[in-house]
Amino acid sequence: MPQYRDDQTGRIRELYLRAGQNDYLTHTGFLSLSEQADLYDSIRYLGQKEGIRIKESEYLLYGGFRDAERCIACFLPSYMTKDSFLATQDSDEKGLLSCIAVRPVNARFSDELTHRDYLGAIMNLGIERDVTGDIICSSGYAAISVLGSAASIIENELVRVKHTTVTCERISFRDCGISPEFRELRINIASERVDAILGEVYHLSRAGSQELVRTSMVSVNGREITDPGRVLKPKDRVSVRSKGKFIYSGEEKTTKKGRLTAVVTVYM
Repeated sequence: MPQYRDDQTGRIRELYLRAGQNDYLTHTGFLSLSEQADLYDSIRYLGQKEGIRIKESEYLLYGGFRDAERCIACFLPSYMTKDSFLATQDSDEKGLLSCIAVRPVNARFSDELTHRDYLGAIMNLGIERDVTGDIICSSGYAAISVLGSAASIIENELVRVKHTTVTCERISFRDCGISPEFRELRINIASERVDAILGEVYHLSRAGSQELVRTSMVSVNGREITDPGRVLKPKDRVSVRSKGKFIYSGEEKTTKKGRLTAVVTVYM
């Protein structure tokens, strides 16, 4: 196992055992999609090699926003279920994560600010990447998911993004007023192979879809793939360089001719 994988597995082992032995909630920092894939690898490794079997009911990924991409992994104490955890986070101002609303002081003279601009301004405060989750931008406004422990720093010290003077306010996630834009798409496919699904989503020939995969233009759950025959599973997140990304929701029904009707959620 590579050293970075070994380190992460050790960290997951520690957080899980501490949650069980001390009966309190533990969590990681924000994980990217590839780090979430590593998390699942670590959980499988612990079960197969060390006999530490982490049940699905004992942990969850949470990012604040609906369908968040960057999430923290939470390991639950015995008295807490996933539903009770989420209910607490939704209603408790002292939840693990905070939502920071960032607005220009004078919208008329504001730059056109992007995800990169907001992220760069936060990291210039000396805040590590694993402290910040998704950054959702709209015209003249951004909502940022952060670890609660860093919320006051951002709220008090983030005063400029690019050349724009901004104000920051802590709000609830449900009141942020913006969310990623999605379009639900139903497609007709012969199989759940990634090349077949790419072809329907982006109107490509099978050869064109396969070429994207073979040239490392496609990632599934944060990891590049090179096998066009890779079968997608429900909740897989697919990114295609220069084209966009989507979530594969899975098969909905089988037609009389044996083809599949499947649902994908495409990011706009």
